[in-house]
This record gives sequence, structure tokens and C-alpha cells, in this order.
Amino acid sequence: MSGAGAPAVEVDARGLTVEIVASQWHTEVMDGLVAGAVRAAEKAGARYRVTRVPGAFELPVVAESLARSGADAIACLGVVIRGGTPHFEYVCDAVTRGLTDVAREHMTPVGFGILTTDDDAQALDRAGLPDSKEDKGAEAVEAALATALVLRAL
Repeated sequence: MSGAGAPAVEVDARGLTVEIVASQWHTEVMDGLVAGAVRAAEKAGARYRVTRVPGAFELPVVAESLARSGADAIACLGVVIRGGTPHFEYVCDAVTRGLTDVAREHMTPVGFGILTTDDDAQALDRAGLPDSKEDKGAEAVEAALATALVLRAL
């Protein structure tokens, strides 16, 4: 599991807003990721809004719009499960590059909560559900808010 060695992040983000953008594919996994993201925002004291998009491919354009509007932090959540065609590689590459470009061009932290897994079981293990081993939705929000605080302190 990739979560080994992950830092414990405690964030006091009172006064900040995190925009949570989540795809709709893989409902059970996405519901877990969104719930974890909301829990993390509430725990940090941040305001939040959840916006749903059709799939992972649509995340960068919405993140771009939010960054242009002055968002403090953005957390993008999605699931891309490997199949029998190159579609997985194309979508993963496009989403990763798109979100990286948004963060760098706008100096807006973008938490990367995109699960790129070989199968449904791996996605469920990372979804923040009661039986999951990891909570990638919460981690994405924590990372985005912590980075927003770092940027403000520079």
C-alpha cells in the first residue's frame, strides 16, 4: 500500500476556503472520497464547497475556473481504473498534467485525490470508507490547505 510513511498533517485553516471538485464515476468510491474530504475540511476549520463533474477528465477545466476566481485551495477527487485499452494512460496523464498546470500557473494549491488503480478493490481500499485502509479524499484536502498556508507564509 502506498500510504506507508505518510505524514500526519494537522491544519488550522480557519479563514480559508477549499473547493472540493469530484467526479461522478464509481459512486461508492467517490462518495467515500467526498465524505473524507468534507471531514478534513471541517476538522481544519475551513469553509468548503463540493462541485461534481462527470469524470476525472473534466477536473482540470473546473479547477482552472476555480483558480481564476481566486480559490484559496482546491482538492480534486476522481477514480480511474485500468482496463484493457490505453484509455487509462491517456486519462491519467491528461488529468495529472492539467491539475499540475493549474497549480503552477495560478499559484493555487491543488490537492491530488485521483485514484489510479488496477482494480475496484484497490480503489475501495483508498476511499476512506469504514473498511478502507486509506482516506485519499481527506489527504487531498489536508495537502491543499497545508500548502495554501505555506504559500501565505512565504
